[in-house]
Amino acid sequence: MNMQQARFNMIEQQIRPWNVLDLDVLEILEQIPRENFVAAGQEVLAYVDTELPLPCGQFMLSPRVQARLFHDAKIQAHETVLEIGTGSGYLTALLASKAKEVVSLELHQDIADLAKANLSQAGVSNVEVVHADAVQYKSPKGPFDVIVLTGSVASVPAFIFDQLKVLGRVIAIVGHDPMMRTTIYKSISENQFETTQPWDTVAPRLLGFPEPSEFQF
Repeated sequence: MNMQQARFNMIEQQIRPWNVLDLDVLEILEQIPRENFVAAGQEVLAYVDTELPLPCGQFMLSPRVQARLFHDAKIQAHETVLEIGTGSGYLTALLASKAKEVVSLELHQDIADLAKANLSQAGVSNVEVVHADAVQYKSPKGPFDVIVLTGSVASVPAFIFDQLKVLGRVIAIVGHDPMMRTTIYKSISENQFETTQPWDTVAPRLLGFPEPSEFQF
């Protein structure tokens, strides 16, 4: 299989139609081989528009969702990024390509080790992968300019915003199946945010994040 052609087809058929038009972002997607970040034996599926399995029952988001998250995060070269949910390290590598530094938290040790190996093999040196529960762990490198949640949540809890710089932004997939909306929170002052919801999608839950109580009558 011609991976370079598959990567080109992914960009032209999946990514561009999803309003990912920034030329720098498209160039980075062309340069980072996604097949090097999928689970062993899944290389031929690296550019298919679907989620792919990872160890511990987790999933790698589809190419277009990862690309759109990367695009809409609008990372600048001076910024530090907190990623919640490292996965295989592919989105981490995308974020790191534009950021000053990325701290990425991964709940599962096996997946954290996989991501570290993938990122090392790709020559990505400005990432710290931490095996930690994001609900309980607060990075000493914060506060951050950008926080990216790589799975869905019912709502973004306060401890996420507590790690954000004033004028920073959080990007998360918020809601419940079958209706979830990618939500960008831009800090405009202390405890005040401007919120936009540019696109809908559905993504697996980030484990450990609070769910609303279900009342029974």
